[in-house]
Amino acid sequence: MPTRSAPEPTSAPPQRGRGRFAPSPTGPLHFGSLLAAFGSWLLARHAGAEWWVRVEDLDPPREQSGAIDRQLRTLEAFGLVSDGPILRQSSRDAAYRTALDRLLAEGAAFECWCSRADLLATGSVHHACLSGPTEGRTPAIRLRIPRGAIIGFDDAIQGRIVQDVGTEVGDVVLRRADGYWAYQLAVVVDDAAQGITQVVRGADLLDSTPRQVFLQRALGLPTPDYAHLPLVVDHEGRKLSKSLSALPIDDADPLPALRAAWRAMGQDPAALAQVADVPSALDAARAAFVPDWIPSGSVALHNTGVAIAP
Repeated sequence: MPTRSAPEPTSAPPQRGRGRFAPSPTGPLHFGSLLAAFGSWLLARHAGAEWWVRVEDLDPPREQSGAIDRQLRTLEAFGLVSDGPILRQSSRDAAYRTALDRLLAEGAAFECWCSRADLLATGSVHHACLSGPTEGRTPAIRLRIPRGAIIGFDDAIQGRIVQDVGTEVGDVVLRRADGYWAYQLAVVVDDAAQGITQVVRGADLLDSTPRQVFLQRALGLPTPDYAHLPLVVDHEGRKLSKSLSALPIDDADPLPALRAAWRAMGQDPAALAQVADVPSALDAARAAFVPDWIPSGSVALHNTGVAIAP
């Protein structure tokens, strides 16, 4: 699938809404990635919304050459094709800088010179910069989050979520000391810029959502609806990205993995049992999909019958 260069995104979502899937180019798509992509596509289609793909390429040291092209080809093999231009976060430096400059000017963000050792001394929850400017060291930029900053939101799958962001998380990094943009800032800026109204992703990112809501409010940006899909784990209960089970899915034979992802979302296996090709599977899935059946807990990979590439 060719990668299209995105123009400057618009903040105006379509009247019917817009969902998204945002992979990082750190390797091939594994089954947990497919579940996030398929689940976000299904929930978008169920709501009559568009579904867009965004590339979260903010961390060059972790990226694999050619990974995003392979990911996009895999998505295409599974019939999951973006409805809009594919945005690469690596092209968004100016937008992130504008947001950061605003937060700094308003006193909502500040330079932080703390080292990892400094943070360990505070239990890794940052509430105040313990170090001043240090020669040879570049500061990180953090979002100022006071103790007692309690954020709550209703997740479509996980239910009501409430977190004291100030006490439990502390001041969030917006730009790292190595100069790279932090995920928390980029995702908030880009969701607003692209008019995303529905964020569907894995439950491993559930804990990040309250701090993103706090940042949305600090920047005066809208808060989309959230749904966090069950996390797929290996036989030892480890997230797939940290497991040897994180092998690439077989895009030469997509139907077994699609059926496995369908089952992992608690859907009726019979709905996809007789389909002969990917377009028929997606049509059947759209017709039979019941969002309320999606489980909130983790799903074991060995219970899905997933097919992975050799």
